[in-house]
Amino acid sequence: MGRYVIRRLLQMVPVFLGATLLLFVMVYALGDPVAALSGDRAPDPATAAQIRRELYLDHPLWQQYLHYMGQILSGDFGTAFDGQPVLGKMATAFPVTLRLTLVAIAFEVVLGVTLGLLGGLRRGRALDSTTLVMTLLVVSVPTFVSGYLLQFLLGVKWGLVRPAVTPGAPLDELLLPGAVLALVSLAYVTRLTRTSVAENVRADYVRTAVAKGVPRRRLVLRHVLRNSLIPVVTFVGADIGTLMGGAVVTERIFNVHGVGYELYQGIVRQNSPTVVGFVTVLVIVFLLAGLFVDLLYAVLDPRIRYV
Repeated sequence: MGRYVIRRLLQMVPVFLGATLLLFVMVYALGDPVAALSGDRAPDPATAAQIRRELYLDHPLWQQYLHYMGQILSGDFGTAFDGQPVLGKMATAFPVTLRLTLVAIAFEVVLGVTLGLLGGLRRGRALDSTTLVMTLLVVSVPTFVSGYLLQFLLGVKWGLVRPAVTPGAPLDELLLPGAVLALVSLAYVTRLTRTSVAENVRADYVRTAVAKGVPRRRLVLRHVLRNSLIPVVTFVGADIGTLMGGAVVTERIFNVHGVGYELYQGIVRQNSPTVVGFVTVLVIVFLLAGLFVDLLYAVLDPRIRYV
């Protein structure tokens, strides 16, 4: 297992370098950060040259990339155009989005696996048909529609929750945004679990266990559900990075100042250091989530061994 982890970590290095290089080229080579910083009024040549020297933009692109990688290794993600360190923005935004993501993951795993398990065990019955219709409806409705609708009904009209999140973003105020963020993923987890459970229920090992007199509760939880969770774990692992980076709409609706909010502000204001820094961390999150999913396979299926 240890050798496998080390090998996977080494494999992540070229992936990380390739992803960050592509990001760096897209942000810095296809645009002019100095012009974006100046706005409508173009600075005089002397001021523009000074800004380029301060931002290390007067060097070739490959030297800029190496300089940026060196900064990352020393824990410095640069300075945003508003004068704030990008690392400081991350220290404020990532904990908020992490809490929001954990709430969303809890919703999609607990509710999705439960509904999928019940639907797979009762395939073709009323509960299964209702679940399929509801998940199809959830997938068909855009997040900004469901988000504004739930915000209006639960927060404004009925007053059950706060319609917007306060700057501190306490956990209780993130329940509704987390549920909105998890809706589409919840539908996919439900369908994945339902399909996998329905297939495993008809497997030979299940019929053998029933013939041996294994109690139904133990059969379902320890055998059917455990084997059915492998595709779900794959989806949820990839979904962690997606939720953290794709929470722009949800965070805008509920005024959550997290990663999505900072990325949106960075893109709108063409704040290149902020965009590059945040996406670089999201690349690391994706890579680590993939490693965690691979290791979790061995826990769910004892037949899987890593050497």
